[in-house]
Amino acid sequence: ARKAAAETGSLMPPAHIRNAPTKLMKSLGYGKGYQYDPDTEEGFSGANFFPDEMERRVFYTPKGEGHEAKVKERLERWAEMRARMQGGEG
Repeated sequence: ARKAAAETGSLMPPAHIRNAPTKLMKSLGYGKGYQYDPDTEEGFSGANFFPDEMERRVFYTPKGEGHEAKVKERLERWAEMRARMQGGEG
């Protein structure tokens, strides 16, 4: 993550997750298309929270032992769901 931050600098989050408390911000597309995970059928929107100028990257890979085994399963399930939602295989 540090290397990515050094390479990309301080990039803005995508517009769909930015707060839009003013008319100007709304007119700039802030918050447009935002999906709140708990409001989705599966409880997971698959939204991309990486800056538009940055590809999705994996910064943490659990070992699959102890408590990390459950974290690993959950991350794999979300990756499969995200791929399915985006028309990929998973």
